[in-house]
Amino acid sequence: MSERRGVRFDELKDLVKDFPIQSGVYLMKNDVQKIIYVGKAKNLKNRVRSYFQNLDHNSKTRALIQNIHSVEYILTKTEVEAFLLEASLIKKNKPKYNIRLRDDKSYPYIKLTLGDQFPRLYLSRKVKREDRHVYFGPYTSGAAVFGTIKFLNRTFKIRDCSDGVFSTRKRPCLTYQIGRCTAPCVGYVDQKTYALDVEGALHFLRGQNKKVIKHMTERMHQLAEEEKFEMAAKIRDSIDSIKVILEKQAVINEANEKDQDVFTYYGDERGCVIETLHFRSGRIIGNRSQFLEVNPADTMEDEREWFVSYINQYYEENIIPEDVLIGSDFGGDINKLLENVLEFRAGRKISVRFPTDEKGRKLLEMCKQNAISHFEKRLVENEEKFVGLDEIKNKLELLTRPHRIECYDISNFQGTEVVASQVVFEDGLPAKDHYRRYRIKTVDGQNDFASMYEVLARRFQHSEWDEPQLIVVDGGKGQLNQAVKILNELRKNHIPVVGLAKARVKRDFQSPDVEASEERVFLPGRQNPVFFRAQADGLNILVNIRDEAHRFAITYHRKLRDERTLTSELDYIVGLGEKRKKALLTRYESIDAIKMSSPEEIASIKGFNRLLAERILLQLNEDESQETTE
Repeated sequence: MSERRGVRFDELKDLVKDFPIQSGVYLMKNDVQKIIYVGKAKNLKNRVRSYFQNLDHNSKTRALIQNIHSVEYILTKTEVEAFLLEASLIKKNKPKYNIRLRDDKSYPYIKLTLGDQFPRLYLSRKVKREDRHVYFGPYTSGAAVFGTIKFLNRTFKIRDCSDGVFSTRKRPCLTYQIGRCTAPCVGYVDQKTYALDVEGALHFLRGQNKKVIKHMTERMHQLAEEEKFEMAAKIRDSIDSIKVILEKQAVINEANEKDQDVFTYYGDERGCVIETLHFRSGRIIGNRSQFLEVNPADTMEDEREWFVSYINQYYEENIIPEDVLIGSDFGGDINKLLENVLEFRAGRKISVRFPTDEKGRKLLEMCKQNAISHFEKRLVENEEKFVGLDEIKNKLELLTRPHRIECYDISNFQGTEVVASQVVFEDGLPAKDHYRRYRIKTVDGQNDFASMYEVLARRFQHSEWDEPQLIVVDGGKGQLNQAVKILNELRKNHIPVVGLAKARVKRDFQSPDVEASEERVFLPGRQNPVFFRAQADGLNILVNIRDEAHRFAITYHRKLRDERTLTSELDYIVGLGEKRKKALLTRYESIDAIKMSSPEEIASIKGFNRLLAERILLQLNEDESQETTE
């Protein structure tokens, strides 16, 4: 790695002359050495030099260039390696100016554990390509996955118990008794027979529905010939259920056995939506859409950068199908490079193409129509969302619309276990990935000013986090003045801060009615509060973030108190060391949860056994009976 630190912007162009003519990844950093952009290049010298020689950039690139303080590079042997490294670094560092795949966990898969002696099905949000199991998806939602698993378990009698419960059972569970499992846990079915049921589920998930029905029909006739009519009738009912499910699925091309993903986008100067449709064996199983702040109509926006980067990031952790259709004709070189990257990840042949055949064009057109629909829906949502933010801007006399709002709340109980919460709203909605919890370290007892000072000081040590355009504190003029003083001492007085006081309540003791005044917003240096109209969108945003900060702090405080109580009761159990105690705290949230569990469940935890489990339950229940007697 070669590093360029502490140089002025006008010197960067000269320093780039020393960059090698080789493939690799370049890292652009700001003045606090935070990575703000990651790029890949076949020729590092030419690519990075173009930022400083070509002045005809779009607004986003101009903003990037203005914030570059240093540039580093990492050499790779091939351009494929540069692609792979770029996606990994973007995911790890989340650079401000990169197009990033939305980091939510909304890509559920069905995992079939073929590596187990008696496989089972469950939802998985992480694909491990190196294990022996198989994955199907991604599906539209977790609910769709759970529904499919429930149907398959019921139809093919697949076990639904965890491995821990499976290995410790001594007698069949209720699922077997109601006829929805063959009880492999206690040896009621051999591995070969169980494998036939798993094969049926596997065929169904792969879309080989004719094989499923043929296989089950043969078993039904065989059982009927053996005069096992009740079992044959159950298989007949399962066949009918499968046919009903298949009728509900959208079939695009039943003759196509390929798995396909289709990518395209639609937008204008307000942004664009990248749409993805997932087809498995000719059936559509789900779609994904993500809004990006990119103007595809701007000729200075290179779609080979942001569109290809998005696809590259998507397949870093998701299943790669045989056929990937893209809605832009990048030419053979880019397509071949993407193919090489995806083949390296998948370990098999992959096709990446701009569809020219009739069937491919139909899939692309369907994807494009979804992109248009989701783009128009997003614009409507944005207009509604920005109404509230603009109200906040105007009422609170802010210079800009508050894209990022942060709110802090301190929670303690009689001065003990003092904690604080940091809640972040972006564009008026909770950004839960940015929530933070603080355990106050420097304050002994109840001192809200010192606690808030510690929290804000620790928060602004993280220069990699974007600064908020507004800080909200819970309280009136007193709490607001404290926050202003703290921000002045931290040299962050350029950030607007307001106090939000809960509504005053007036009670007429001659009447059961309660009259509540409006929420009051206090501004620094202003005697009287600001009032919003009732149910105003801007007020709802402020109240919601205040209430969310309070909820988040209280939840953390209760968690610490419960852990302390739970730990103290577990301290007296013989044979329960720190490691095992930590395992119990991870599995159970309270003493009552442990008491309600069975010895088998506790024994299934790694490091535990049946004897220790029974001792834990015996002592906890004895303690409870002693308390009741006293």
